[in-house]
Amino acid sequence: MKKHGWRVAAGLLAGVLALTLAGCTEDGGGSENGVTVGLLLPSRAVPRWEQSDKPLIEKRVKELCPECTVMYANAENDAGSQRQQMNSMITRGVSVLLLDVVDPKALRSSVRAADRAGIPVVAYDRLAEGPISGFVSFDGAQVGRLQGEALLEGMGARADGGGVVMMNGDPSSPNAAWYEGGSRSVLQDKVRILKSYTTLGWRAENAHDHMSSAISDLGPNRIDGVLAANDSIASGVISALESARITPLPPVTGQDADLDAVRRIVEGEQHMTVYKPFRKETDAAAAMAVALARGNDLGALVTTTVDSPTTKDVPAVLLNPLPVTRDDIGRTLVRDGVYTIDQICTPKLRPACDRIGLTR
Repeated sequence: MKKHGWRVAAGLLAGVLALTLAGCTEDGGGSENGVTVGLLLPSRAVPRWEQSDKPLIEKRVKELCPECTVMYANAENDAGSQRQQMNSMITRGVSVLLLDVVDPKALRSSVRAADRAGIPVVAYDRLAEGPISGFVSFDGAQVGRLQGEALLEGMGARADGGGVVMMNGDPSSPNAAWYEGGSRSVLQDKVRILKSYTTLGWRAENAHDHMSSAISDLGPNRIDGVLAANDSIASGVISALESARITPLPPVTGQDADLDAVRRIVEGEQHMTVYKPFRKETDAAAAMAVALARGNDLGALVTTTVDSPTTKDVPAVLLNPLPVTRDDIGRTLVRDGVYTIDQICTPKLRPACDRIGLTR
């Protein structure tokens, strides 16, 4: 990704439509002829999509546009399903599409179909290909740099020449390479990257299998740290390390500040996560979607431009992520109302919470 600085036969048809509409649900109270925002999220494997992004976007759209309806679909990490869902929304005549793309190349034709239908597309969190009208995400290179820096800090003296396993994201996601590039820029001159994997679907079970293979190939004593691209991957990595009875656990990174990951950090199993203040991202996305649905320009809402493989100078908002270790939970996630101390500090974790100052 290139950044310009920081601006940087009716029956048959009915049957087809019945199938493609099956994955769509409507939320909100708009009329059939009102403004409809189509929201397409990529999966349920990463908890944030359903638990944070969806409700926050729906809430902010309704605040900005009381007459708007949100039509929602989740692709379950399947590009074919997302293509059907998107084409269904185009057929139903939504006003604008918020697309968190599963596979940019696979969805390119659908983005073009939306453009031909006069429906603007805002790429959400992941940069889509084709004639998109806007993009909002967090700076993926900075996410990777934060992970790499925290991993080195967690490795201590072993950060000088130690051995690291990289557990990267799904290569179908453009963000995976973005994150990896950022982390490698920090790690490449400091440590030895012993193994590097891609994790299909960002799934914990796939990460577990890769980590188990790495332990078998390398032996338990050569792994001084694990760069895990997100918290789901981190959970699979940690499960494999614990199954191999490796103690103490090497530092393991993460991303998304999932509740289970925050609890693992409190317990000392996971070294860090990257918190992306989701409300800022969802607010920006909702504002862009409502503006485009009403036929307005995005100039006052965006801060930069980006280039996709197919489109130059896409108006964009790139937000800053934050690292979270045990010392940062209170002043980031608790302060921002992402989680309460009671949510984080289960009875089992109460002593560990007390030790790091997470008290009511």
